Amino acid sequence: MKLIIVSGLSGSGKSVALGTFEDLGYYCIDNLPAGLLPDFAKQMLRASKGANNRLSAVAIDARNMVQDIRDFSNVLERIRELGVPVEILFLDAKKETLIKRFSETRRKHPLTNENTSLAEAIDEEASLLALISEFAGLRIDTTHSNVHQLRELLAQRMGKKSSDGLSILLTSFGFKNGVPVDANFVFDVRCLPNPHWDPQLRSQTGQDEDVQLFLSRQDDVVAMLNDIKQYLTTWLPRYEMENRSYLTVAIGCTGGQHRSVYLVEQIAQSLKQDYPSLLLRHRELM
Repeated sequence: MKLIIVSGLSGSGKSVALGTFEDLGYYCIDNLPAGLLPDFAKQMLRASKGANNRLSAVAIDARNMVQDIRDFSNVLERIRELGVPVEILFLDAKKETLIKRFSETRRKHPLTNENTSLAEAIDEEASLLALISEFAGLRIDTTHSNVHQLRELLAQRMGKKSSDGLSILLTSFGFKNGVPVDANFVFDVRCLPNPHWDPQLRSQTGQDEDVQLFLSRQDDVVAMLNDIKQYLTTWLPRYEMENRSYLTVAIGCTGGQHRSVYLVEQIAQSLKQDYPSLLLRHRELM
């Protein structure tokens, strides 16, 4: 049996996540009161009758009773005492992105009322759900993802993950568009020679041969690449020994087109043998 608790800010993609899990064969419940989670886990245990393939996903969000959310740590402990494997997925997005999504869909935020604006409701919800997000094994920032990209990412990170082992996501990004809030490690490579200033390379990316050749000839790039690979080779096994399930490594340059993309591609090649389920994502190329 496995239970996934899906939480996150309204508009960040919880319904998409729940639909994805349903497509993956999970039994899904939206907006179950958090206080009922231990009873639900007991029922799932009885229904499974020793089977290990019972999969469930439950969405918990700001529509819950405030007291239930405040007691979440106790609820989680009671579930674990039952021996039920539980993972927590928390979806997040930038405030301006959430405001735009609500404006486009004309949906009502669950915490808005005649005295609370949308922006205030988002802040209030973020503060409340912080009590859940601190327990999340996996956080996903959906600011730069559309519905299809989120579904694909969830299917890759959680749907294809083995029951044990570390699921690693290597992602490139551009600092000009913000640092990924879901990253566990962030490496800044803006100090490296930039192909952007070569007119012939500007329109290409780190996946193109000409850019790769240019960067591979730069001593600083080679040194940075070796240092990052050495760091990850040394420390990733330590995190795996601590029973971490998910880890996101982000490498950023200015625009997220050349240097960061190249380094992510090169690092992935060196780690793939030890971490065959490793995933790549180039945020600014999506």
